[in-house]
Amino acid sequence: MAPAPAEDGGDGGHGDASPEQPGLAPPWFGLPPQTPSSGWERLRALVRRNELNQYPEETVNIMRSMASAGIIGLFYGGIPAFISAKKQYIERSDGEIFINRMDAVQSVHRAGIRGFIRYGWRWGWRVAAFTGIFNIVNVGLTVYRDKYSLSHYAIAGGCTGALFRMHLGLRGLAGGTLFGVLLGLPAGQLLAIVEKLSGETLEERRKRQQRELYEQKLAEWEKNLSTTKNIINETEDGSWERSEERDSGKMQSF
Repeated sequence: MAPAPAEDGGDGGHGDASPEQPGLAPPWFGLPPQTPSSGWERLRALVRRNELNQYPEETVNIMRSMASAGIIGLFYGGIPAFISAKKQYIERSDGEIFINRMDAVQSVHRAGIRGFIRYGWRWGWRVAAFTGIFNIVNVGLTVYRDKYSLSHYAIAGGCTGALFRMHLGLRGLAGGTLFGVLLGLPAGQLLAIVEKLSGETLEERRKRQQRELYEQKLAEWEKNLSTTKNIINETEDGSWERSEERDSGKMQSF
């Protein structure tokens, strides 16, 4: 079968140029922007930056929650350790000789700071890791399936609890999974109540932002395409006029 003839690309028969020809229009203007249609594409979009060099809101929220949880864990484990270390140092330093009162106070505070750093760091990174894994699994399931469900919180809690207790064997794995599920369900219900009070759920806000971003990209694509077509038409008109001038010049010379 013979190939179909190319459509006329100019106005008034000025030529058969088309936007697909090289040098006339950039290739990325050929198709309008597309929204992620599959779950894997939506997951990959979570780790890609947009045109403003910013990560998606879900990724930013995960980072913020991990940082907040780490700070809370730091003080939760560090403050009791600071007080306990000071008391233990005072009890063990009955026979120790200090230069003056200031030296004794500084020694006590140094012992407390060492306890704060040691146990605060242990609690801080554990709480941050627990929160990060929980949110990553929950957000990943929500984005992949493109819908909100309380079961995502239960699965996220079970996975996180299992990871933190798997070193204790099968009994620890089962106990950690059960503990995570029991912790994840109330967290999901609490978040659902907060979303209802705010008037917009996380899923609705995510879809609204995706729709607004798509409409913005589509408007930019249409604007760029219109500008490209105008440039092509002006180029073709100029080429046609120069060709007519050359032809008229040749006729006059004869």
